[in-house]
Amino acid sequence: MDKLQALRALVDVAESGGFSSAARRLGVATSSVTRLLDGLEASLGSALLTRSTRRVTLTDAGVTYLEQVRRILAELDEADGSVSDAGGDAVGPLRVALPVTFGRLCLAPHIAGFLREHPRVSLELVLSDAYVDLVADRVDVAVRIGVPDRQPHLIVRRLAEHRRYVVASHDYLAAHGVPEQPQALAQHDCLRFAYQAGPQRWAFRRGELSETVDVSGRLSVNNSDMLREAVLAGAGIALLPQWLVQDDVQAGRMRRLFEDYEINPQEQAISVYAAYLPNRRHSRKVQVLLEFLQARVGAAMPD
Repeated sequence: MDKLQALRALVDVAESGGFSSAARRLGVATSSVTRLLDGLEASLGSALLTRSTRRVTLTDAGVTYLEQVRRILAELDEADGSVSDAGGDAVGPLRVALPVTFGRLCLAPHIAGFLREHPRVSLELVLSDAYVDLVADRVDVAVRIGVPDRQPHLIVRRLAEHRRYVVASHDYLAAHGVPEQPQALAQHDCLRFAYQAGPQRWAFRRGELSETVDVSGRLSVNNSDMLREAVLAGAGIALLPQWLVQDDVQAGRMRRLFEDYEINPQEQAISVYAAYLPNRRHSRKVQVLLEFLQARVGAAMPD
């Protein structure tokens, strides 16, 4: 039995929930995965998996073992990378997590250029608006939008300020009037990103003065692309990222409101930032990726 391959097979089976899907990820036959894990369990003298006709799940011993295996494999991959990086070139695979719409609009058009510049690097992009666990999901770098994590097990690199615009369509404003002051938004249909139930609070700052407004409306959506489409259709007023709507504003499809205010949801300053584990600190491939992200995100969010 190849112990290292068996450990990687265990991780893939745990993540995918089955031998066949794990085999596809590993590029081997299903029987090979079964044989590897049977051998691993035999060598340990303990069952790691519970097998059923529909799904494979971890036993209690398997959960404990998997946590340590993930850490060991991450450290081994980092050790391999540090040797490969010694020659100065970025080498090896990178697994990168990105918010869906942000990744599609701001980074996807530039990925081919990154790969041409670094021919020995391969990328696996994981697009998800859910919070990604770097260890559990085996992610090298996660790009996040929000208040940066301040946790001892993470390194955070700020990429750009995340500016937001309050926008509405001209049809909506013609029908319902233009709010002249932030407090007037309480009387309008405000379209909300569905990260919490009920009214949301938007914070407005101009110079030394600040105020908050509790906004509500009949539509909340968990995807910023759809919020943008709802604004264009005249459904209401929304607080959306600059990078998503600045072309619409410039083309006259939307009107930006309260241009002289800095606006954030929930009274918190929002950034676009990259998060990675301390054991990736000296990886050349991670460093070139961070440089790429800094340049591209900065270009997408001009001052």
